[in-house]
Amino acid sequence: MDKALIVIDYTFDFIADAGKLTCGRAGQEIDGYIAAQIRRFLEDGQAVVFAVDVHDEGDIYHPETKLYPPHNIRGTAGRDLFGVVGEVFTTLQADGLPENVRYMDKTRYSAFAGTDLEMFLRSRGISEVHLVGVCTDICVLHTAVDAYNKGFQIVVHEAGVASFSETGHQFALGHFRDVIGATVLEK
Repeated sequence: MDKALIVIDYTFDFIADAGKLTCGRAGQEIDGYIAAQIRRFLEDGQAVVFAVDVHDEGDIYHPETKLYPPHNIRGTAGRDLFGVVGEVFTTLQADGLPENVRYMDKTRYSAFAGTDLEMFLRSRGISEVHLVGVCTDICVLHTAVDAYNKGFQIVVHEAGVASFSETGHQFALGHFRDVIGATVLEK
């Protein structure tokens, strides 16, 4: 096991039409691709990490409180994994998650900030992270920058990331390639 797929914030609140902070159609269109990548990584014996944003209702100290409407509130359906990705996760969870699958809460944009993600990856000899999920120019970008700073090889799946704005999405894809030397697998 030397690779990990990190599925970032693919939740109801970020993807569903009725989500509290939704990417809408752009996020919905990547559902099948992400689910296929999850299956492929598992079939190949690689690690899969579901990094899921969490907030506490009424938390006035969290910096996002001033930036965004309440979303991904602990204990709400807004945090449920969306669509086929959610179905795949539910199937995995039914028998107890395999040791190479991890579900983790994150409270900041980066999946590395305040979590034990780096320890999980390093303990398994993982040197290459593949990133999918939302939002390309927010949580995916911050996770990629942290992965770069920690010395991981980075692969971003263009067909597996989306954002609120096409401008932000395109900026992030260029940043991945040109600034942190990530491989961007084009659609």
